[in-house]
Amino acid sequence: MILTPGDRIVLLRGHSSFLLCARAGRKFPLMIETFDSEYVQGIHPDDIIAVSAPEGGELTPARYLLELVRKYDQPVLVLPRGHPGSGRLRYVISAGPTILLSCEIVRGTHPEQHLICSSPELAGLEISGENESVRMKNLPEAIHWEYLPENPPETEQQL
Repeated sequence: MILTPGDRIVLLRGHSSFLLCARAGRKFPLMIETFDSEYVQGIHPDDIIAVSAPEGGELTPARYLLELVRKYDQPVLVLPRGHPGSGRLRYVISAGPTILLSCEIVRGTHPEQHLICSSPELAGLEISGENESVRMKNLPEAIHWEYLPENPPETEQQL
């Protein structure tokens, strides 16, 4: 399946989880911060930024997380394996040319940006960007997708 959203955010919703994804839309350095190191990954306009909510949750904070990385160069933080906080992460983010969803990894502990933790209902889905489009492979039939409106329903007061 190929979607052509331009820079729009795509919502993939299952029964108990969801994923937001969008093209990066621009070239920028993504800083990946681990416990003992820092990596820089080049992001290109057709690369994908994805936020996974393996246990569901509200869309607004997931959307903010996506936009913090995509528009404001927020670094991606990676916890060490075995860190007690990884189980409390409701939303996880990944960015790159291709992203594979997996329920076999521990959320928040992978500096490799080609993987993102997901629920079993989204596992195996592969998302990539090409020619200003979002491409999805292995999209389960039970997963519904839609574009999010350009402005979130809750607008924050500008300070």
